[in-house]
Amino acid sequence: MRPPALGAVYIHPVKSLAARAADEAVVEPWGLDGDRRWMLIDIGNKVVTQRQRPEMARLSADHLPGGAVVLSAPGSPSLRVEVPEPVRTVVAELHRDKVEVVVAAGAAHAWLGARLGAEVRLVHLDAPSHRRPVDPEFGRPGETVSLADGYPLLLTTCASLDALNSLVARGDHPDEGPLPMDRFRPNVVVDGTAPWAEDGWGRIAIGEVAFRVVKPCGRCVVTTTDQRTAERGKEPLRTLAAHRRVGRHLLFGQNLVPEGTGTIRVGDPVRVLG
Repeated sequence: MRPPALGAVYIHPVKSLAARAADEAVVEPWGLDGDRRWMLIDIGNKVVTQRQRPEMARLSADHLPGGAVVLSAPGSPSLRVEVPEPVRTVVAELHRDKVEVVVAAGAAHAWLGARLGAEVRLVHLDAPSHRRPVDPEFGRPGETVSLADGYPLLLTTCASLDALNSLVARGDHPDEGPLPMDRFRPNVVVDGTAPWAEDGWGRIAIGEVAFRVVKPCGRCVVTTTDQRTAERGKEPLRTLAAHRRVGRHLLFGQNLVPEGTGTIRVGDPVRVLG
């Protein structure tokens, strides 16, 4: 088996829109540069994700230098959205957290609303002071996260996906497999490990950047959503429930908190530090 290495990097400029592959990314204390700095909210200022609207998978955003994004969708003209000036903020509800965000220009709301058939607004996470604290049960004082569900980065491994797909093939819905990695919306994908090796990691280094491996990731209905068609099935939740259940949680992948900053690149060695 070849030594573990970084096999892929993904950035999600707008939370719950399509992922974008990258050759490299800058690691900031609260996540990868450009990852989940924007999100959609409804008229009650609650976050809107693929949980409620799976068709968000068919929309995408490209991150531009300086933080702007370009929104695109099949068969539609694209729209560039600049980082809004912090003159109009709202307090949005992101799962159990409250976060102060800046409202984008109205053209972005109209573009997104027309394609989702819903009244939504696009908002941006502005100052580092507005970052949310990581869950204190697993985080340390001062550790923060942007608009990701709970932690700065999510790691998955190719070997564990292969193992999961083998289980899917022997289950009740083999026609739904093999599942691609984008179902799990990771930031970093590691190649060259044994299946489920990440369950035993406490600290790792990707290139020259060290990370704490803080907790396994409990998966939700988004993983059942085909990221190209937005159609939903039963997998992988049916198989995870049979083989990877711990309490109420169906586990795949590991949440990371950076211990430093720097640039990670596809092909970088991945070392287990503890």
